[in-house]
Formats: sequence, structure tokens, C-alpha cells
Amino acid sequence: MAKINASDAMLKVIESWGVKNIYGLPGGSFDSTMNALHNRQKTLNYIQVRHEEVGALAAVGEAKITGRLGVTFGSAGPGAVHLLNGLYDAQYDHVPVLALVGQVPTAAMNTSYFQEMNENPMFADVSVYNRTAMTAAQLPSVVDEAIRQAYAKRGVAVVTIPKDLGWQEIEDNYVSSANLYQTPILPVPDAEQVAKAWTILQAAKRPLIYIGNGARGARADILALSQLLHAPIMSSALAKGIVPDSDPAYMGSAGRVASKPGVEVARAADAVLILGTDMPFLPYFIAPSAKYIQVDIDGTKFGRRHHVDLAMLADAKQTVKALLAIGTQQPETGWYRAALRNKATWAAWIKSFEADDSTPLRVEPVFKAINDMATRDAIFQVDVGNVTINGMRYLTIDEDQRFTTSGWYATMGYALPAAIGAQAEFPDRQVWSISGDGGYAMVMQDILTQVKYQMPIINVILTNESLGFIEAEQDDTRQPHSGVDLIDADYGTAASALGATGFEVHTLAELKDAFAEAQTAKGPVVIDVKISDLRPLPVEQLVLDKATQDPAAVDAFVSLYAAQSLIPFRQLLEEENA
Repeated sequence: MAKINASDAMLKVIESWGVKNIYGLPGGSFDSTMNALHNRQKTLNYIQVRHEEVGALAAVGEAKITGRLGVTFGSAGPGAVHLLNGLYDAQYDHVPVLALVGQVPTAAMNTSYFQEMNENPMFADVSVYNRTAMTAAQLPSVVDEAIRQAYAKRGVAVVTIPKDLGWQEIEDNYVSSANLYQTPILPVPDAEQVAKAWTILQAAKRPLIYIGNGARGARADILALSQLLHAPIMSSALAKGIVPDSDPAYMGSAGRVASKPGVEVARAADAVLILGTDMPFLPYFIAPSAKYIQVDIDGTKFGRRHHVDLAMLADAKQTVKALLAIGTQQPETGWYRAALRNKATWAAWIKSFEADDSTPLRVEPVFKAINDMATRDAIFQVDVGNVTINGMRYLTIDEDQRFTTSGWYATMGYALPAAIGAQAEFPDRQVWSISGDGGYAMVMQDILTQVKYQMPIINVILTNESLGFIEAEQDDTRQPHSGVDLIDADYGTAASALGATGFEVHTLAELKDAFAEAQTAKGPVVIDVKISDLRPLPVEQLVLDKATQDPAAVDAFVSLYAAQSLIPFRQLLEEENA
């Protein structure tokens, strides 16, 4: 029987599961795996990052776009610790990731050796599977089991590998289980519950469809159900793009990343069909009196956020099809017409700023430039902070485009690494990273990774010299601004020094020139746009209606945010119901 190093045997298993890329930074405890990566460089693409957190987030960014396993690694001690932030993002947003973690040699374990840590407890909370390989011979099977668990439980699997095991020769006879693994069969909706759901929705005067990641792949059916019910659609941040942003019935999201129509429709709805989402902020935006139909494949989520009138343990996509099968066309209502008018008014308000040439720039011209340049299958990896709000509101995700962010864990520094993961998997697709200056500065060294592999990622930085999201929270709680000010830096110029094509943008003319040149640039592009620190319109606390709010407060709010053309939803409802 032929012999093989245990690390090579392990990588063969990883390859058998369809993995193409692995992200990490070498360390002394990981030298056998690095040797194996060298041996298998024709079949497995190793991406050398400059920080292990970037490697973990790159694996996450790949997994979010593909739905398949992302793989990352870190060496013993600091390399392992650096992985945690990216792994927690994977855990919170339920994507399969395998982390290979170095450990000191078996003979040195438990001796307070150099860089030795008791690593298993450190990964216990973040993982669905967490094991240390005990023998060289079991290394392929342990990794095989880890991948099965990562897929089955949609989470992080961690395998810790003592340094000496990977070098040992073992029999080259392990047979991967990859060809045997099957996607779990999702629960089929119960016909009686489907009928009850339709009765609730049909009786509602103001029905709403709220979708999450569990509804991915059901675009056409969701749009058909919306038309059947004449119900507007909303989504969680992670589900942006499941239905086209340009569809008149799509209102956006709830929470601080919401649009005006999204917040107002959510608050006014009297029946909500929740499809495959555990969005944590729903209780704050959906009226307590609303009828609540929750559809999920995980029964532990029922009632976690809101009272539930009908809980359906079922696949969201199959549930929508079942509702379409029994439903009948409902008449168009003033509610539906008012929702569409609200969306159209909001879109017109955004458009009114797209040619604004004031300095510092508003964000709307920046996102118009992005939307205009984006290809029909572009991938947008968006960071955390005010940039999340702006990305949710102003990016138009249509066609085959994709949008991801660090949705639930909300870690700054997500976008640039996630873009590396997306571009590694899809070298022929246009990939964007969009960051604030706070998040970008955390990971900017890995522009070097993009340069090394000549990844044509378009990195847009919105520089407002502030941690604006936190600044707004301090304003809302009447605190002084503390720790939120950032010094300016020429990130485009710095990126040029690192080998990328960099631009510094201060005016609308410079913005147009930079985007025009970016279209023909080779390798990564960094466009640093100096923007205003004006807070994104706080739609969660709108002050627009003089009939129900202090007129002086309305005037102040409207003046600050140039919101003269925004119409209170109450007024739209009254007009459409008249």
C-alpha cells in the first residue's frame, strides 16, 4: 500500500469536498501543512493573507456567496487567536467554515512549551465541531467529519493539528465521504397550516411579506405571492437581493439600516408573513398587535422575537409555493398603493442628490457611480457602520448581483477580506469592497494580498473621519462625542504605494474621473472618497408629520436632512384610502 504524509492525506479530503481555495498565514506549527499545500498547488489554491483574521473573513466571504465550505488556517498561539473574529462572523450568519489550527508537537503538549495554548476551550463557543487530532492516521477522517458537521449544522468546524502529526506517513487508503453527503431534506409545510396562513393573510387589511436568507432561491415565487396578495415585501440585511431592489413592491429592511418605506410599512402592517429569518430587531418595528406567521426550519426560533399566531416548521420556499397553489387573487388596496408610492417617493428623494457637487461629497453620488459601473453579476462585500446603512439603501442589487455584510456579528473590517474570498472563487466576476475609513484601516494591509494575486477588486472607502455609527448613538443618548474622531489619511495614495491603483476623490468631477479610470485599471483599485459626516437619515426616528408631531421639530428635522419631498406615510394611506 502506498504511503502519504498525513497533511497531504488531509488536503486530499478537503479537495474531495470541492474546496478550491484555502486562506491563511504560515507559522512554525503549521509547516507540514504548508509543505502539503506546496505539493498540491495544482489542485488547491493557497491564498497567503497578511493577517489570520483576514484569512478567516475571506473564507467567510467565499462561503456566504457560494453556500459552500470556506477553509482557513492559523498557527499555534497568536495565529489561532487571530482567527476568532472571522469564525464568529461565520457562526452568527450560519455559514459553513473549516478552521485548521496548529498546535505544538504532541511530546511538547502540556509542558508550557513555546506558543502552547489549550486551544480547544478557546474554540468551544464558536464551533459546531471542535477536535484535536490524536494520531496521524486519524487526521483525514477527523477532517472529513469536521466538514460533514460544518455543512449539517451550518457553522464552524475546528480541527487542531499537533505539529508532528502532519509529517508522519500513513496509508494512502482513506476514502472521503464527500460523495455520500446529502443536503438535509427540509420540512414540507403542513397543508392545514398553509390554509390557516392563507386565511390570516387574506383577512388582513395591511399584509406584509418579510423574507430572510431561508427564502434564497425563491425570487419568482415571492414576487408572485406579493402580487397575489398585493402585499409589499421587506427583507433582512442578509437577504438583500433575493428579490430585486428595483421591484416597486420591495421596501428594504427594518432597523437602522432601513429605508423610510421599510420602517413605515413594518410599523403599519396588521399581518406579517416571516419567511426564514431570525432578524433580531423585528420586535422594535412590527406592531405588537400584528398577526404573525413565522416560517422556519428551526423550531427553536419560534416566538424568540415576537408573539407568534401561527408557527410553521417548514421550508420557506416550499411554503411560498404552497400558498400560491391555494391562494386567489386579492384586490389591490389603498395600503398597497400607498406602500408603492412611499417607495417611489423615497427613490426620487435619493435620486435628487445623485448629482450633488457639494464638498465634502454626499454619499448618493458615490453609490450612483458604483451602480452605474456594476456588472449584472457583480458581488458587493459591504463593511459595518454607516456604510452598512448606505449600502442597504443605495446599492441596487438586481439581476444576478450579490450583497453580503457581517449581518449579525457586525464586525468592522469585513468587506476587504470578504472581497478577497469572493474574487478567489469567482476570478471572472466583478467584485467590490465598500468600507468606511474606520473598518478599512483595520485590514488595509491586505491590499497587498490583492496586489500579490492581481485581484481586480474595486475597493471604495467612504472617509468621513469619524466612527459615524457610534457617533450617532452618542448623539441619541445625549453623550459627548468621545473616541469617535478619526484622523484623515490618503488611503488611495497609500494603496498606490502598495502596488494598487489608487485615487483620492474630493469633488464630483474627481469622482467621475476615478470611476472612469477604474474601469480599465489592471489589478486592485482603491478609491478613497472624502464624504460629509452628515448622519444617514435616521428613518427609525422620522420626524415628518406635523399633524401628529411637534411642527418645530418637524421643521428642524426636514431642514437638517433636506427631507422636504418626503411625505408621511399616514398621509399617503389617507389619500389612497379616500
